[in-house]
Amino acid sequence: MTTHLLPDLADVSRRGDRVALRFGDTALTYRELAAVAAGTASRLAGLRRVAVWATPTAETCAAVVAALAAGVAVVPINPKIGKREMSHIVGDAEPDRVLAAPGAELPGELAGLPRIDVTLTPPAQPGPWPAEPPASTPAFIVYTSGTTGPPKGVVLPRRALTSNLDALAEVWEWTADDVLVHGLPLFHVHGLILGVVGPLRRGCTLHHVGKFSTEAVAAELAGDATMLFGVPTMYHRLAEDCAADREMAEAIGRARLLVSGSAALPATEHQRIEQLTGQRVIERYGMTETLMNCSVRFSGDRRPGTVGLPLPGVDLRLVDDDGNPIPEQDTDAVGEIEVRGPNLFLGYLNRPDATAEAMHDGWFRTGDMARRDPDGYVRIVGRRATDLIKSGGYKIGAGEIENVLLDHPQVAEVAVTGEPDPDLGERIVAWVVARDERPSADELIAHVAEQLAAHKRPREVRFLSALPRNDMGKVMKRALRA
Repeated sequence: MTTHLLPDLADVSRRGDRVALRFGDTALTYRELAAVAAGTASRLAGLRRVAVWATPTAETCAAVVAALAAGVAVVPINPKIGKREMSHIVGDAEPDRVLAAPGAELPGELAGLPRIDVTLTPPAQPGPWPAEPPASTPAFIVYTSGTTGPPKGVVLPRRALTSNLDALAEVWEWTADDVLVHGLPLFHVHGLILGVVGPLRRGCTLHHVGKFSTEAVAAELAGDATMLFGVPTMYHRLAEDCAADREMAEAIGRARLLVSGSAALPATEHQRIEQLTGQRVIERYGMTETLMNCSVRFSGDRRPGTVGLPLPGVDLRLVDDDGNPIPEQDTDAVGEIEVRGPNLFLGYLNRPDATAEAMHDGWFRTGDMARRDPDGYVRIVGRRATDLIKSGGYKIGAGEIENVLLDHPQVAEVAVTGEPDPDLGERIVAWVVARDERPSADELIAHVAEQLAAHKRPREVRFLSALPRNDMGKVMKRALRA
């Protein structure tokens, strides 16, 4: 593969008139996107980093491509961000400019930065495509959710993007002939790096539906779209609507590849999607600091509950509580995932202390707990901080219990947490959103006890009308505990 991060924009002669991006009625060919990006890139030369007001628009994509072409790090900004987070990110990243669509209203500190409006009209005389920067050059600074303090800026180099996107292309058999559809936000790794930079690196087409709806993605897959990226909440909605709409189910079934990420897809949703559409969803596993670490292969065993094998170029191991590697043949042991490879970040911006704490002998400590199947498939059991429950001397993964509870016909959603207990150390608590008829707590506890070992049954069940989720659909378990 070429060393250019965006090869089909560096040399548009190969796919110049093919649509690169489409947002609703707005579309840009590769030739048009290259001209727009080159024009904006010329205004960014010599800058260190820029903020991008990351609305789900073609202007956001053009701004990101321009900055990447210029070798300037992109700081994507969530348009729904709160004042405190905004102040922290602007003060921490100190962007030289802010890039936004014309007319977009910018809040707070962003409004005070020098601004560049990104239009989609190609200049009359497009400038040359800039030379490719070194592979170690920062490409993105993506801020984490900050669950244990202020958000940290994850500095991702260009080599992480090129190596990781090429590895995904290999295992997903992703080519220039694909058309990707999604409605993910453009300020996270999933929607922006995988979902925008990914198709541009392949030279294929992206159709972004703006705000996700089952009708919108089904319409795209009924047309020329071949791939769908989504999160579990989206697939849950697809399953619900496909059950009531045969034409929608047939449209989803036409996809070459359905990919789910950002959180675990429950086994029940896997089964429903397959029964309704004939398609098996592929899961992958990654983090902001590492990009993607594992995935089920396109031609591999699409086994529910696993994230497949490590990607080419990614080393992955499980370690025990003392940091000692767990032998791969020990399939009963639960350990923390550590990874290393060209996919790793450069560090946390302005936080050498946090960077050092996250590393262990050259390996990145993910904080995610997992076990391996005999064939090497990785099964995530949860986060060490929120999903690993130590009860009665046992290590228990919350995800295993959640999957069993979701098998109950009257359970719509569930989250399992551990709470301090004077006898057990931690007791298992299930937070349940019921369907039409609420089951009793005793019924659900017995349901788990029938399927799993007795020590894995919830000691308490609490019913809610909805689970608290972030903008990527992940359940915020810390909010449940609070």
